Amino acid sequence: MYRKIFVTLLVLSLALTACSFHISLPIAQKTGPTQVDDIALPMPSAAETVDLTLSFGAGTLKLNPGTDSLIAGTATYNVEDFKPEVTVNGDIVRIEQGNWQLTGIPDMSNVKNEWDLSLGNMPLDLNIEAGAYKAEYEFGGLSLVNLTVSDGAADVELAFSQPNEVEMALFRYQTGASNVTLTGLANANFASLDFNSGAGNYTLDFSGELKRDASVNIETGVSNMTLVIPAGLPVQITVEGGLSNISYGAGWDKNDNVYTQAGSGPALTIVIEMGAGNLTITR
Repeated sequence: MYRKIFVTLLVLSLALTACSFHISLPIAQKTGPTQVDDIALPMPSAAETVDLTLSFGAGTLKLNPGTDSLIAGTATYNVEDFKPEVTVNGDIVRIEQGNWQLTGIPDMSNVKNEWDLSLGNMPLDLNIEAGAYKAEYEFGGLSLVNLTVSDGAADVELAFSQPNEVEMALFRYQTGASNVTLTGLANANFASLDFNSGAGNYTLDFSGELKRDASVNIETGVSNMTLVIPAGLPVQITVEGGLSNISYGAGWDKNDNVYTQAGSGPALTIVIEMGAGNLTITR
């Protein structure tokens, strides 16, 4: 019996010895001196609308109005592969972060990558592609005909503090597990808003001046979702999906899974498909 136990232990020992276990530890990213690149593109002379794409990975991205150019600002970085690349093909413009080759789990504590850009006031079809990053967007006073934001694990504050100067056909926002706050959404002047997210914390604030009827479609996972609806704005909210905790204040009528606020002027129609979590409707 003892001999059988010994043989069994010997076999297990040899098997474990033959196996190799690898644990990936954070690897310090090699950095160099901090570089500051100027980004400046003039207004196109012939284009009626510019298709502008900003492709950004990890770091901090800031966008604001306030330039006579199409786009102007700086990119600050200390990893050579982060150097931005600019491509112009007629009315199609793309600015993207350089290729960054990962060889393991990166240690980002010593890495700097910041874009601080201003956008000019001409009709833009703006597409933002981003990864795990932090962003501050102010789009008030611009002329956005379409706006698409796609990002990963993000911390984003996006605002329309002033009205969008043209009618926006579609505002699409797609994100992973993030913290996202969108404010002044009535000022965006969209016909449709599509918001798709994973787990996270999200606030959609519909303050501003709603100039026409608009529809909103929200799909979210297990999350905390807050809708800020000004008083007097006619709104119908339909909640679909799994088990959710829903709280709402005075001034709302509830009929099954439909919540209605009376008002005058253009109306919002909102459909929410929520896996689970907390939905707060507030002012």
